Amino acid sequence: MNMDPTAFVVANTEIQNAALLPEIRLHLASKDMALWQMSDEDRLEADMPLPYWAFAWAGGQALARHLLDNWEVVRGKRVLDVGAGCGLEAIAAAMAGAASVTAVDIDPFAIAATRLNADLNGMDVDTWLGDPVNDLAGQPPDWDVVMVGDLFFEQPLARQLEAWLRDLLRQDVKILIGDPQRTYLPREGLENVATYAVQTTSDLEDSDLRNASVWRMVRD
Repeated sequence: MNMDPTAFVVANTEIQNAALLPEIRLHLASKDMALWQMSDEDRLEADMPLPYWAFAWAGGQALARHLLDNWEVVRGKRVLDVGAGCGLEAIAAAMAGAASVTAVDIDPFAIAATRLNADLNGMDVDTWLGDPVNDLAGQPPDWDVVMVGDLFFEQPLARQLEAWLRDLLRQDVKILIGDPQRTYLPREGLENVATYAVQTTSDLEDSDLRNASVWRMVRD
């Protein structure tokens, strides 16, 4: 990697509040900031994946809002946030009184953003750079609740993720998904818990407003 992820996040974001979460401050990139204008060549040279961590996606906002409004969902529980991005859901879980929160992502810039954002909000969130779907397949879970925000946007990832989550469900882990019905969100085995209208931006989404739901995975 050609740059320090933490320094990059600080230099290329500004502190903002997600539309649905005025209680939480985040390092985010405005739509007119240079981060979103980087070419594929620039990202390749910087060894930086697409900056999914720099935006508070609709599904993540819905899930975080649900946790803050329903503390009992995670209070006293061990929570894993998969594909943490900016760490929004992990921070909300910590605010809601989770016993422990671990945020995992394959992108070191996302891990840096999560750490910065957790510190910004005075929350204790552990971070892990890795891929739990592949790294932990077949192992007994160490969590009571596993959260996923806005990850069902590519078919191969969605299939692997769903299979892993359903295996955890069979081991009595509670699975919560925040998603605005992306293309590859599972169509069966989910229960709608709550729905929120989330302000977004048409530069990144197909609309300036998305209806995002919190889903609980249920056994078939």
